[in-house]
Amino acid sequence: MAKELYTRTNQKIFFAGIALDNWRKAEASSAFNVSALVQAEREAALFHLYGGVLGVCHEIAGYYRMPDGMVTRVEAFLDQAVLTRSPSPELAELVELAQQPETWLAQLLAAYAELFKAHQDVPKAKVDPAMPLITALSLESSRPELTLDDLDEYRQQLKTLVLRFREGLSEC
Repeated sequence: MAKELYTRTNQKIFFAGIALDNWRKAEASSAFNVSALVQAEREAALFHLYGGVLGVCHEIAGYYRMPDGMVTRVEAFLDQAVLTRSPSPELAELVELAQQPETWLAQLLAAYAELFKAHQDVPKAKVDPAMPLITALSLESSRPELTLDDLDEYRQQLKTLVLRFREGLSEC
């Protein structure tokens, strides 16, 4: 593989597509562990889409020769202080997308962050002595999980953004 920054971005977008295809296959299968397969592919797609966004950030940082251009977290790029230090229209657009909760990028970043949070149950005082000591917990997130269509749309949005950015970043 070439040592160009864009190759990593392309690879992550491609891998996200594979995860989404596997998710479709898992949903269509009659395996006993369909829900586990779907969850695994959802997380894989989120992981690779996040990596794709990080790859775009690295491409922008490389083009503008930004200091700290090889950080390993998208959130480190999408900070107003970074934009102030190293202004660029592409980074400004990403920061704006990340700050608006209804956008695909903000939802993608929030879903990715959810992958690393432990389940937290609201503690309840035991009032009734007949109440059992051990209770079943629901591991469902308070936020609804992203669907296959959501993540497929985010992948398309990312591909469109990457192509548009690359047109502007190429030197004539």
